[in-house]
Amino acid sequence: MSKAIYAGSFDPITNGHIDIVKRAQKLFDEVTIGVIQNPDKKSLFTVDERIKLIQEVLPSDISVEGFEGLLVEYARNKNVYTIIRGLRAVSDFDFEFQMALTNRNLDPKIDTVFLMTDVKYSYLSSSIVKQLAGLNANVSDLVQAPVEKALKEKLSNG
Repeated sequence: MSKAIYAGSFDPITNGHIDIVKRAQKLFDEVTIGVIQNPDKKSLFTVDERIKLIQEVLPSDISVEGFEGLLVEYARNKNVYTIIRGLRAVSDFDFEFQMALTNRNLDPKIDTVFLMTDVKYSYLSSSIVKQLAGLNANVSDLVQAPVEKALKEKLSNG
């Protein structure tokens, strides 16, 4: 059985993330979404809130878990050695390439598979979604309805 982990902060999950998950499901028998609390980012949603939102918008056959620490250690503990990373544009590649090589240096069994998102999501990021939602822009084409609702609630409550 082929397994992969798609890890990220998903703060919040966007239609671009969902596109990558659907592509990964075509390639792997089992895809786990690993939601990390990234200490370098100030998150709008807690890890538990992000997990709940992901579970609302993805099929039930997708496993969603939170984790802390190194992705390599998380993958090793799950006995999964393929990491999925989404690419939107060439500008993403430099950082992702560096991370893939770092992960492989930490554990030579780890492979990273890069998946290009659909061109209609090539500009899309969680940061853009949060910024637009914070300015009361319509984000219904960028995220699923439960995410849009959660954004409105979170941003209106400060």
